[in-house]
Parts: sequence; C-alpha cells; structure tokens
Amino acid sequence: MLLALISLFVVLLVLRVLIAIVRRFISWLGHGTSVYHMVGEDMPVEAQYAAQIRAYVAQAEKTRREHGIIASLRTGQKHLSREQRDAIQHSVDRAREAYLSYMKLEPYHLVIIFLLGSVAGLILEELWMFFTAGLTQSRVGLVWGPFSPLYGFGATLLTMICWRLRRRNASPMAIFFVSVLVGGSLEQFTGWSMETFFHASSWTYIHLPDHITQWVAWRFLFFWGVLGLAWTCIIMPDLLYRIGMATTRRQVVFVSLLALYLAADIFMTAMCFGRKVARDKGIPAQNSFETWVDANYTDDFIAARFQNLTITQGPHHE
Repeated sequence: MLLALISLFVVLLVLRVLIAIVRRFISWLGHGTSVYHMVGEDMPVEAQYAAQIRAYVAQAEKTRREHGIIASLRTGQKHLSREQRDAIQHSVDRAREAYLSYMKLEPYHLVIIFLLGSVAGLILEELWMFFTAGLTQSRVGLVWGPFSPLYGFGATLLTMICWRLRRRNASPMAIFFVSVLVGGSLEQFTGWSMETFFHASSWTYIHLPDHITQWVAWRFLFFWGVLGLAWTCIIMPDLLYRIGMATTRRQVVFVSLLALYLAADIFMTAMCFGRKVARDKGIPAQNSFETWVDANYTDDFIAARFQNLTITQGPHHE
C-alpha cells in the first residue's frame, strides 16, 4: 500500500514537471496571434476585421465583468445563468469567426495539423480496436514516433479542402460528400500503394458485406463523411483559432524542424519497407546506406514495430 502511494506520488510529480516544461517551452516559442492579441489599435489587422474583433471581444469582456466570478463574489450570485453563458459564448464565437475570416491557411498550420492528426488518429484507432476486438497491438505507421500518417494526411487534406468549402459557405451535404470522396480516395490509394510497392497490408475490408474494394467499405465512407462535417464545423475552426498565426521566428523554426523530422520519418519508413521487399527477393544492399538499413531495421524490427501489418513475400530472384 505504501509503495503504491509512493509510486502514485512520483507519477503525479513527473506529470507536474512535464506540464511545467511544456508550458515554459510554449511560452519560449511565443503565442500565436489570438483574438485577444489582435484587439490593440497597433496590430497589423485589416480595419474591417479589427473593428469586428474589438467589438465582439469587448462585448464578451463586458458580460464577464458583469456576471463573471468577481461579480458573483460581489453580488452573491454563485453561477452564471444559461442566458449569460450563451451571451459570452456568442460573443466569443463571433470574434473567432471574424478572426478566421482574416486568417490565411499556411504550411505552418498544416504541419501542426498533420502531427496532431497522426497522433490522435493512432490513439483513437488503438482504443477502437481494444474496445471492439480486444486487441492491444502497435498500429503505428512510421518507424519513429507514435504516428499514423494515414490520419495525418486525412486531417491535412480535409483541412485544405474543407477550409475552401467553409469560405464558400458550402452546404453540410456538400461537405459530407466531399469528405466521403477524400476519405475513400485516401484509403484506396494508401492500401493499393502498400500492396503494390511493398507487398504489405495494414487493413482489409474484404470480409465485410458492404466492402467496395479491399480497402474501401460503405460504412467507413459514411464515417469519413461524418468526420468531415465534424471537422469542418466544430474541430477545425477552433483548432485553427487556437493555433493562430506565427508571431515569432522561434515558432517558424520549430515547426520547420518538425516538418523535416516528419519528412525524414516518412523517407526512412519507405526505405525500410523497400529493403524488406528487396531482401525477400534476395536482392543484396547496393550501397553503405542500404547495408545500414538492413542491419538496423531488420525483419524482426518491422514485425515488432508494425504488429498489425501483413507482409507477403514477392517472387524470389535467384
């Protein structure tokens, strides 16, 4: 019992230290240009958007002052009413919409979204497989880090396409069908590429009664459509608002380094599977780099790292 309490205390202490480190790091990088940083008269924001943002934020602050925590302590009111909370949220939403109307989608945002999508998608997939099939296995898609690039590319593509749809006030039905097309095309292309070039398969829907191809099924197309709607209307606006626009060189350098790391990770993954296929065919390494890949990324490493992956050997060359 004492050991368990000490262990819990150590874990909480480590989490507290990690959170403090992350906060200091984010503070060192600098914050994005959020709504509250754009209300000053000296900020380089187009006048029409600056005026809207200042008006909406001022209304939200006024409501908070009149009905927030300090006002509650002074008047004895313990909780905001539903109408008061709605008024604050309405002002914040309008300020966010004005900010997003001004903001431009840049590679800075796409790199962060790819990273977040890759990690979040991996976590959700592993949880889904655990609760639906009782499977606990590594379902990563790259040799380094907890990333599943299929979800990263999906989040990035949805952001790029749905951002334009949102700007054009596209109907929910149009967003749904575009998301279905994006998700289905991405699954088909990824599954086909893995099997064609690396003789590998990470998933198959061939056993499902509603499958269209080996990698596409109607039920998951529906999920892609719902995900696209949720992403466009709920997740993406708030995520982009929170990311903001880069305001310091440190932010740009840090995200650029992340992009280089992810590019190197994808390249090394392709090289590992390329050499796996070559080894199965009996093709020896052609240079020192391929020799290094064979020595460090063996068949055993690939089997342990990509536990949900099925690899079939191609024809052996004597």
